[in-house]
Order: sequence, then structure tokens, then C-alpha cells
Amino acid sequence: MNTIQLGQNDEVVMKLLHYFITEKGYNPIILHGVKDEIWLENMEEGYEIIRIVSSYIHNNEQMNFNLFRTRQILKRIKKTTCTLKVNTLSLFVNLGESVTLNEFTHVEQIDCAKISSMTDLAHYDFIMQEFPNITVKTKFKEKGMNLLLKITEDISHKNEETSLKAEDVFKKKKPVITMVMIAINIFLFLLMYILGNGSEDTRTLMDFGALVKELVREGEFYRLLTCSFLHIGVIHLLCNMYCLYVVGSEIESFYGKTKYTIIYLGSAILGSLLSMATSSSLSAGASGAIFGLFGSLLYFGYHYRVYLGSVIRSQIIPLLVLNLGLGFMLPTIDNAAHVGGLVGGILISACLGVKYKSTKLEKGNGFILTLIFTCFLLYLAFCFQ
Repeated sequence: MNTIQLGQNDEVVMKLLHYFITEKGYNPIILHGVKDEIWLENMEEGYEIIRIVSSYIHNNEQMNFNLFRTRQILKRIKKTTCTLKVNTLSLFVNLGESVTLNEFTHVEQIDCAKISSMTDLAHYDFIMQEFPNITVKTKFKEKGMNLLLKITEDISHKNEETSLKAEDVFKKKKPVITMVMIAINIFLFLLMYILGNGSEDTRTLMDFGALVKELVREGEFYRLLTCSFLHIGVIHLLCNMYCLYVVGSEIESFYGKTKYTIIYLGSAILGSLLSMATSSSLSAGASGAIFGLFGSLLYFGYHYRVYLGSVIRSQIIPLLVLNLGLGFMLPTIDNAAHVGGLVGGILISACLGVKYKSTKLEKGNGFILTLIFTCFLLYLAFCFQ
């Protein structure tokens, strides 16, 4: 039987891939037209992009062109992922002696290193600072074919695990809670016509729990929540229910029923508090809670921006800006509830966390920020004249 021998460069590439994929959770990026380069991404790490370049680069001119092309690709990645800054580590395993590497070590958020063997990693402080265990984790007892099989098996197992996690998060689930919320809104809307004088009658709205600043301050705190299930007119109801179905179904699927319910109700209350602080007019509608769902979607999209970055940039953000802009221009729209719900949705989502992404530290910070924001709104709503 013939024994397969790995070349030194091939062995270096395989060991680097094994470390970044299995130990640090990087994922391969498919780029058309890029040869002899492997691109990896992990937007949660200090280096969002890792490049492993195996093509031979003879001199400084070729190096300059390689980095120029890299910057062009990084611009596309920034647009796709809605990221302003992408720190990149370029590892060259076949760099010619004519290349003056010192001139290219740090170039516009791109750090470069020459890795002819795994021992070269220790020569770069910026690599060891970011990946302190890389030299330990890239030592293998296996050689030749056995090394190739182990690395391939480990990478395949990690990729399968990552795929299963993504499938778990993005698999569509039935929007049970969303449909319940819609049903409650419609039921109360009809009930206002059955038991009262209709959804546009001030007395009826007050009786059913619309937001009235003076009444809340007198102790009717339930209005902070009940107002988000009432609507003034059929157009108001239909527009909000359509948005709730579209956005709510996604958030319920991404976060799960319990977290979704907390985000929806919490955003509704925070939106009502900011509405109280800025207006004395009667207020009703689910838009504060719905804007909270938009905020939650933004937070989720940030963590999964490799998957949703283009959607967030081209659809969600323009829609939010348009609606907020209309709210500031039209006096009948309670834009304070929108802003309060939006910020509340982001903070509550940070507190609850995104599956497979959020750390305990991030959740803790989210809880603290949510508490501070809530206390601030309570002060504005109940103490500030």
C-alpha cells in the first residue's frame, strides 16, 4: 500500500483549518473567482475574517495586488453583513523571500503573517494575543494519512454540528403565540362595538383600557399593557395586525414562544411608558410592541448577520427609518411609543439572548441596560412633569 505524504504547506493549511473551525467556530466563506485562498468568518471573534493563502507570492508588487483584491472583497463582506469594521488576519503559507513582510504586517485592518511551519505562529504577538492556545491545539501525534483523516473527520463533524444549529434556529415553527395575540386584538376590537360605541369612541377606549396618563398615575397601571391590544379604527387594526403577523411569526420562530412573549409584552409596556412621558393624549395600538419586535429582529440579525445581513440592510432598516420618519411628521402617530418599543425590544432581546450566540456576559449586560432603561422611563412617566 502506498503511503500518502502531506507536503509541509498542505500540513500547515490543514492544521490551521482544524484549529479555526473546530476550536474557534469559524465557518468557510464561498467566494467566486478566488483561487488558492481559504476564507473563514466568525463575526464574534476579534478577527472577523481569517484568510489562509497558499498561492505563491513572489514579490512586493504581487503582495500589494493581493491585498488590494482582499480589500475589495472585504468591502462586499461589510455591505452584506452590515459591518463597518472587519478585522482580518491573513496567513501566507507560501510567501517568497523577496516580499518585505514588515511593510505589510498591519495594513488597513488587515494583519499579515508568514507561516511556513506551525512554530512561526509564536513569532507574531498579535496572533498569540488573540489565539493564545493556537500552538498547543495544532500539535498532533498523527502523521501523514492518519493526520489527514483525523483533521478531515473533525472538520466534517464540526461543520455538521454547525449546520444542525443553523437548521434549528432558522427552521420555521408555527406562530402560535402570534396568532393568539392577533386573535386577542381582533376580539377586543369587535367587543368595543358590541359593548361600547365603537373603536373610535373616546369613552369606550378609556373603558377598555386605553393609555391615559392621568389615570395611570392614579394607579391604573394595567393601562400600560392593555392599551397595546386596542386600536382606533379598522385601518389601524389591519395595518398593525399585518405587521404583527409578518414580523411576529419570524421572531417567534427565532427566539421561541416564551422569549417572544416576554419581548412583545415588555416592549409594549416600555413603549407606553415613553408615550406617557411625552404626551397627555389618549393612546392605543400595538405598534409599540411591534416596533419592539423590529428591534428584536435587528438584534438577532446582528448575531446572524452572515445569514441576514443583506435583508437587514436592504429591507428592515429602510422600513424602520420610513416608519419613524412618518411618525415624526404626522402628529396623530404616537412615535414615542414606537421609539420606546424599539429600544426596549433590542435591550430585552439582549437580556434574553440569541440561541447559540449570546454569552452569559452579554445577557448580564442586557439585563443591566434593560433595568436602567426601565427605571429611566418610570422616572419620566411618573415623576417628570
